[in-house]
Amino acid sequence: MTIEKVGVVGCGLMGSGIVETCARAGYTVVVREIDTACLQKGLDRVTKSMHKGVSRGKLDQEDMDAALACVQGTTDLTALADVDLVIEAAIENMALKQQLFGQLDQICKPETILASNTSSLCITEIASATRRPDQVLGLHFFNPVPVMPLLEIVRTFQTSEETLETARAFGESLGKQMVLARDMPGFIVNRLLIPYLLDAVAMLQNGLASREDIDTAVKLGLNHPMGPLTLSDFIGLDTILFIADAMYKEFRDPRFVAPPLLRQMVLAGHLGRKSGRGFYDY
Repeated sequence: MTIEKVGVVGCGLMGSGIVETCARAGYTVVVREIDTACLQKGLDRVTKSMHKGVSRGKLDQEDMDAALACVQGTTDLTALADVDLVIEAAIENMALKQQLFGQLDQICKPETILASNTSSLCITEIASATRRPDQVLGLHFFNPVPVMPLLEIVRTFQTSEETLETARAFGESLGKQMVLARDMPGFIVNRLLIPYLLDAVAMLQNGLASREDIDTAVKLGLNHPMGPLTLSDFIGLDTILFIADAMYKEFRDPRFVAPPLLRQMVLAGHLGRKSGRGFYDY
């Protein structure tokens, strides 16, 4: 099928980036948030991001105006009734995602594809709340969505070939480089990333090196753009902890056991950039 109109559920950090990326690619986008305040905050984030693109010469003013004209905000989930594709970007909570997908299954057209941007939860379990599991898959974008070129497509054993090919064509239209992963916790990137980040936290916790030296060693020794502790702050320590716990629950592999320091920092509200304090102060 051809995708012309995209629905996005959630306009937080990831959702707003998905909205911007889809709108800049020429899609009509309907984004739904739980209340007016959250919706306006998300739409303001989209506008601010595009203004930044214009100021840096990455985006023309005319293209920005055209993209913004493609975006419609709502607090009513039924406004997504006529979209061709829904991308859910709500918080990482299985019960909430299943509730949303059950509602979307009732609201959307029979041919609408339902996708989740989850970074760790089981797509098959999410799909079980619908009567169209063959039309459900994962579309895992990376932050910041307009900049990061990768899109992980997550296929369950129930996802149809038609759904997969439609998703591939959609990803190509966004200018993304796609990789295909099976529906296993962490998919490709987080399956490799999370143990690496947890090892860095444990290294700091055990006093092997300072935070600055750990980050500098990785940046200069491995040619990474940022060190693991800086990256952890960027992602959000609560997000890392959630993914680690979910992966440990599934695999019972000690590589995914979160160091006490990470859990303590999350409990203290030191979540990284978004809270102003993590391994570094912002």
